[in-house]
Amino acid sequence: MTDRRLSLQTLDALPATAARPAYDPRRVTPGIVHLGVGAFHRAHQAVYLDDLLAGDPQWGIVGASLRRADMRDALQPQDDLFTVAVRSGEGTSLRVVGSIRQILVAPEDPQALLAAMCDPAIRIVSLTVTEKGYCHDPATGDLNPDHPDVKADLDNPQAPTSAPGLLVEALRRRRAANVVPFTVMPCDNLPANGPTVHRIMTQYAGLLDGDLARFVERDVAVAGTMVDRIVPATTDADTAEITAALGLSDAWPVVTEPFTQWVIEDRFPTGRPAFETVGAEMVADVEPFERMKLRMLNGSHSTLAYLGYLAGYQTVSETMADPAFERLVRRMMTDEIMPTLKMPGTDLTGYRDALIARFHNPALRHRTWQIAMDGSQKLPQRFLGTVRDRLAAGAPIDRLALGIAGWMRYVTGTDEKGAPIEVKDPLAGRLKAIADAAGRDPGRLAEAYLGVGEVFGRDLGNDPAFAGPVTRALEALYEAGAARSVEAFAG
Repeated sequence: MTDRRLSLQTLDALPATAARPAYDPRRVTPGIVHLGVGAFHRAHQAVYLDDLLAGDPQWGIVGASLRRADMRDALQPQDDLFTVAVRSGEGTSLRVVGSIRQILVAPEDPQALLAAMCDPAIRIVSLTVTEKGYCHDPATGDLNPDHPDVKADLDNPQAPTSAPGLLVEALRRRRAANVVPFTVMPCDNLPANGPTVHRIMTQYAGLLDGDLARFVERDVAVAGTMVDRIVPATTDADTAEITAALGLSDAWPVVTEPFTQWVIEDRFPTGRPAFETVGAEMVADVEPFERMKLRMLNGSHSTLAYLGYLAGYQTVSETMADPAFERLVRRMMTDEIMPTLKMPGTDLTGYRDALIARFHNPALRHRTWQIAMDGSQKLPQRFLGTVRDRLAAGAPIDRLALGIAGWMRYVTGTDEKGAPIEVKDPLAGRLKAIADAAGRDPGRLAEAYLGVGEVFGRDLGNDPAFAGPVTRALEALYEAGAARSVEAFAG
């Protein structure tokens, strides 16, 4: 481990094999505030902006952490530079990114973040706060007014900590100061994330003031997006390997795959970067692309995560090395998901094959446990829209049901060998209590979990066409285990 730290002063010491910013980061001015500076943002949107800043330095990023200071503390001593390691079967390429010029920590100083969001130079506020960060009901897509963060913000709206609270308060202040609204650009896996986030913001504003709600609804633009890149959590081994290759210490690099995609709804009334010049796709309607990605990539990913974890596999590539798991996700995408997607001109078969190849990438150690997090928030987006479309068509859902049953088995908190599972989920305590009450009776367990309205809404839990296949799949998981059930369902 080297004592020399990655920074603006040490950029010239990088090896020739490591790419570096094609511009002077000191000359960059901020045009975007990004809420939720995590690994995905740094491996995705920040890379696109890094490409763009070489020709247009007015679109630097002010990042914000809404929870912890660890990212700020790691990157501030290195002038907010960080390394992106792109791994494939052919090897690893390294790139230092300089598009993030400052990181703020909302809980420490919400006023500093609000001041940044109110700067007239900021024309876009983008977000990667995960599904749960929008404080909404995933089953309906509406704001949850009883969410603890929402209630706290409504009690003290001028010092908010939630994403909806920060957005609305910054927009209120800009309006009061005669500054045009920024465009909101959500980059999370929500169905119709543009209209959904616009509705959540309007509903939050309506709890404060009717006139403010009308302003948010009428005058604030929200540009929906579809984002796609697999970004596992960085391990200590990753950090040590990247530091050794750089010859400089990087406290928090990110690791990702070669594939990247960004589809953006072109709705930016106050201006935007030339995203299309750096590989983003600008479209009039992003929803079909969102739906394709949520259902095919994310639904398959979650299926592999829950069932793979239960079968004893630690990573997606290990899971995919089992031929039964590859057959399962291939058949699920081909037979149950793709028929629900109406996208003339899009090669869904090619997209499917590319996904399977990406899942096989042995250099990307994406842990099944990481993907399994926050399932109660993810299931409605990743599975249940497909399920509803299939049921409306009178079509079978057996493989989708197995993925959902895999989630149910996983969130009991005990694996097939009786060992505890560390379930990370906003409803973890409630889900564990349900499992304890049901015991090892899959029929009772399925019925109880299907009654969780925040996940399954009011319709699916009471629909025998849904409850029946899910219950049978859960019975199979208890009787035969995940590996044998996947073999049976893969066909």
